[in-house]
Amino acid sequence: MSEELKFYYDYKSPFTYLALRPAIELEATYDVHLRFIPYELDIRAVYGDLEQRSARERFKVRYLYADARRFANQRGLIIRAPHRIFDSRRALIGGLYADQHQRFCDYSFRIFEGFFKRELDLEDDYSLSRILTEVGLDPDAFRRFAANEGEAALRRATEESDRDGVFGVPTFVVAGELFWGNDRIQWVMKKLDSLGLRKQLNGEGNL
Repeated sequence: MSEELKFYYDYKSPFTYLALRPAIELEATYDVHLRFIPYELDIRAVYGDLEQRSARERFKVRYLYADARRFANQRGLIIRAPHRIFDSRRALIGGLYADQHQRFCDYSFRIFEGFFKRELDLEDDYSLSRILTEVGLDPDAFRRFAANEGEAALRRATEESDRDGVFGVPTFVVAGELFWGNDRIQWVMKKLDSLGLRKQLNGEGNL
């Protein structure tokens, strides 16, 4: 039986965007199954409101986005800092809904790309509905999900993140050990190797 690899994410995190594809690729070389768990970042609590940030806080945020762009430029991705703080709850519930219907990756890549190109409003129901439609899901069924079990599912995810000790995203959890950041993929791989989870090649060099 494969090992569960938890991946905590938030759509307003540029570093989660950077980590998503490398995380998915782990399933090709390791005997693991990814479990995607939403974690809503409280940006105001960490960095303050845009208008109230100190000079040091503003410098730190600018630097973090500069780092994100350095990583993104290596892979041909576009990451632009948003002009305001977004509430990602609706989009995260969309992620839960898409995951239930095996469309998580298609949905999430579109969300991340649109948001960090400043072409998508995470809070806009029409924009989210358009993306759901693009990946073959029913926006009306999503609205029913969001109005009923969606909030409860997001709350359960928050409770699980508290039990795991998660404080930011992206966070990987492997056999109870946390790895925070898109640049921790190599450490995740070393942990998986230590657990003997690397898939074996056959004589022809194939898995």
